[in-house]
Amino acid sequence: MQVVEFINEFHIKTDFGRWKDFQTQRVKAVCKVIEWSVSIFDGSYISKPAKIGNIVLNKTQMEEIGIPFQFSKDNKSIVFRKFESVATWNFKNKCWIIPIDYMVEVYNIGKHCKASHIKIGEQLPEEVDKIPVLPDLDFDVPLKKGEMRPYQKQGVARGLQLKKYINGDMPGLGKTLQSIATVYAAELKGELSFPCLVICPSALKINWQREFEMWTDKKAMVLDDKVKGTWHRFWEMQVADVFIVNYESLRKFFVRKYPTKDELKSAADIEMDSRIEMFNSVIIDEIHKLKNTASQRTKISLRITRGKNFIIGLTGTPVVNKPFDLIAQLAIISKLKRFGGLDGFKTRYCEGGSGASNLKELNYLLNSNCFFRREKHEVLKDLPAKMRQTINCEITNIDEYKKVERDFKKYLQESDISDAEIRKKLQSEVIVKITMLLQIAAKGKLEAAQEYIDEVLDSDQKIVVFCKHKAIVDELCKIYPQAVKVTGSENVEQKQNSVDMFQKNPKTNIIIGSHKAAGVGLTLTASSEVLFLELPWTFADLEQCEDRCHRMGQANSVRCTSLIAEGTLDNWLYNDVIMTKKQIADAVTGADDIVPVSMLDSIMNAFKK
Repeated sequence: MQVVEFINEFHIKTDFGRWKDFQTQRVKAVCKVIEWSVSIFDGSYISKPAKIGNIVLNKTQMEEIGIPFQFSKDNKSIVFRKFESVATWNFKNKCWIIPIDYMVEVYNIGKHCKASHIKIGEQLPEEVDKIPVLPDLDFDVPLKKGEMRPYQKQGVARGLQLKKYINGDMPGLGKTLQSIATVYAAELKGELSFPCLVICPSALKINWQREFEMWTDKKAMVLDDKVKGTWHRFWEMQVADVFIVNYESLRKFFVRKYPTKDELKSAADIEMDSRIEMFNSVIIDEIHKLKNTASQRTKISLRITRGKNFIIGLTGTPVVNKPFDLIAQLAIISKLKRFGGLDGFKTRYCEGGSGASNLKELNYLLNSNCFFRREKHEVLKDLPAKMRQTINCEITNIDEYKKVERDFKKYLQESDISDAEIRKKLQSEVIVKITMLLQIAAKGKLEAAQEYIDEVLDSDQKIVVFCKHKAIVDELCKIYPQAVKVTGSENVEQKQNSVDMFQKNPKTNIIIGSHKAAGVGLTLTASSEVLFLELPWTFADLEQCEDRCHRMGQANSVRCTSLIAEGTLDNWLYNDVIMTKKQIADAVTGADDIVPVSMLDSIMNAFKK
């Protein structure tokens, strides 16, 4: 049974097994009292049952439920109280509705019937007020790379207040930086926030390591099989402050024994590795991946975060389908009780199951207790017209890549590239092998690209994805069948149709283009998100592609993201070729991308060495 208290009434829901208990006990709680007398037949006992409302009670039953009665002075009748029901049955919500005046009686019934007593809100139909303005940060956080933007400082200030919360900022507003700065600032204020555990998608582990070390003086390490039994020693020896793990490896590193399906009743049954106690903070990137309350990763995360000083969830899409998605996330950040617990949340915000109700109240209470979110248009004054970022990721086919790379190195080392004639003949072969390596790396980046694209699409934004190879475009089209294309394979009419659909049709949320075919002349301002799954050969081409979205009249700041495959030619192409050309061009007044830089010489020499 659930007893839900509102401002002027109770709602009582009962399951079938408790119905009889409720039916008997509700007499005291749901009735108004009228004095009533009944004749007696044998002097001191009621020999016939007396009907009270719709419930038949004999003397024993009357005594059990405590109906007050007394004999009349002449002992010829009993004066007792008749109870008339004031409860009404609400067929739609399948519950009894009872006036709040019967509060004590209703709670007594709840104890007898083992009911859940839930109190949510103080107003009907919903408790709604102004969402609090985020506070300003009242001290400087010395970050290595530079200053945060004003809205990011406010996010850090609110994080320091809440400690256990979800940052739901729209993609592109810097949730990663804000979470790093929050745990770093907490330590500066004398709070225990390190060592810190970061739980993230596999493809983003390297990026988290880079971000921590780029912004702070903290050392971060990615957990792998080599340190499975010794990772805690790195904290003890003061050579690591941050430990990074992907969702799929939580059990490997932090669970001693996972129960069988029959043994597992709740997360408390999981035998955890005691080393999890060393963490003072946990950051969970894309926490919406833990929305399934029954999943193994959710149950393990629930145990890992228990008792931590700081628990920070990051997601641009906390509610993927309905409010039910929030239950596991709120439990993981230790805030579900603020919403009435599991039963209370489901009753109040999920229509008792998987529906959606009282959403304004839910939004208000989330923002008051454990959540904040900013849209791009809200912080546009703090954003540059165009933002560039790189995301370093691990590729899923590293073994395949390394094999081809070794063959390429051997080929160059065995060739006499010091001889000008031989060097010239080698160039066409080198171009083929470089192209092959870049294509293998691109194939290995598809999982990371999907993580990124999904986050953008789930936040109701559109995205432009640039590729180099037809095979990669085809793979993306399999993943996103709604996508349109602008590549060398389409004619002029097909390209224009793709552009028109992307610009005008809300359901067409992704366009895939090649650097040459889609990088010049097109207007793709329906999106403020550009992803380079594969990089072009020059900075000029990169900028031309970016400017398909960053054009006159573009309402939003445009975020341009380059996905870099760690330990591959991507690093060379981005840092040694594209950015080098940019620096040279910037240094020469009026220069563009005509400054000669020998890509082939640089790569051949690098592999030769």
